[in-house]
Amino acid sequence: MDPVTEAPIDEPAATVVKSDAEWREQLTPAEYQVLRQAGTERPFVGEYTDTKTQGVYACRACGTELFRSDTKFESHCGWPSFYTPLAGDAVIERTDYSMGTKRVEVVCATCRSHLGHVFSGEGYGTPTDLRYCINSISMTLVPDA
Repeated sequence: MDPVTEAPIDEPAATVVKSDAEWREQLTPAEYQVLRQAGTERPFVGEYTDTKTQGVYACRACGTELFRSDTKFESHCGWPSFYTPLAGDAVIERTDYSMGTKRVEVVCATCRSHLGHVFSGEGYGTPTDLRYCINSISMTLVPDA
């Protein structure tokens, strides 16, 4: 199964569906590699890793609002980290064995673009004990007015 374009049987269908050619036309090569091919940007280089600007982080591919800045925290892992998504249905979590170990992939619920991974039990002291480790390149920050 393609990690981005084919949803597991228990997931509802994506509401934004585009051909591979349409995604390639819309996204830069680096965005495409992360969002549509489940890649990962290098740590500590993303534009939102250390950003403190207040606002909403939206999916760069489709604009769905994903995370609020007030749930972002300093994890020092090299990628923006959040302890909860904006809404319970904004993201979908999938089991991922791509790196030879079991992880939980996070994808946009609207377009199924790869965002990153979620980890638990790491001792960050967040309200949920979760760390949504999200690629900066997969999001756009919409600052508060």
